[in-house]
Amino acid sequence: METKLIREKAILLRKKISLRTFPVGVKFIFVSDEKNNYRGEKLKGYRYCQALMKARNGKHVIIEEIACPAASAAFGIKELPEGLKTGKGLIGFGITKEIETGRNMFEKMPKFQHGRIKGIYLFPLETAEIKPDVVVIEDEVEKLMWIILAEVNRNKGKRVLSETAVLQAVCVDSTVLPFIKQRFNMSFGCYGCREATDIKEGEGIVGFPFKYFEEIVNYIEYLFQKAIPNSRSKSAYLRLKREGK
Repeated sequence: METKLIREKAILLRKKISLRTFPVGVKFIFVSDEKNNYRGEKLKGYRYCQALMKARNGKHVIIEEIACPAASAAFGIKELPEGLKTGKGLIGFGITKEIETGRNMFEKMPKFQHGRIKGIYLFPLETAEIKPDVVVIEDEVEKLMWIILAEVNRNKGKRVLSETAVLQAVCVDSTVLPFIKQRFNMSFGCYGCREATDIKEGEGIVGFPFKYFEEIVNYIEYLFQKAIPNSRSKSAYLRLKREGK
């Protein structure tokens, strides 16, 4: 898929379902990569979810040192601190009540092998210069619903299964898991991204391998012909109101 087509499809996707911000392309910079002349602002002191926030608001950014220790461990950049590994850290945040719960959440966390990745390049798909590995979209739930329905169409009616611990929603649920397991995933968010970014109360996140992007957008185009405008018209609800029910 040529970058020109990526940009065109990204613009179409945003306009058809009225996304508030840009779909984001995520490109992993592996230690084994010989060339990675990616042009973007190199971030310091940022969490991964904050880097994605900048990208979905129009910036090209590169993050190598991730301020959030849990996200850094998920990308295999640093080892998980002992306080989080044992589960005690989540009790300190008031996220879990028992140590075992926090420990299990991190033990079952999808993650990259330590030392495999040296950085991450994030950018709005509408100004893409390369093919990403993963696409991440944050927006209102109704808008994400249509992307999920497009994925159901792409997968010939197979139900979408979501995996989350309501922890690391942007880094693990929407980026790491879709890449490692090569499947679509969705999340309502987590303590971290809601505390650290501009994500709104009624917004969620979806992530999927880039190889599905073109098909998903094509199905969005199809849904826009009838299903999306009909649903948004709320005609059945308005008829009910007119009848005084």
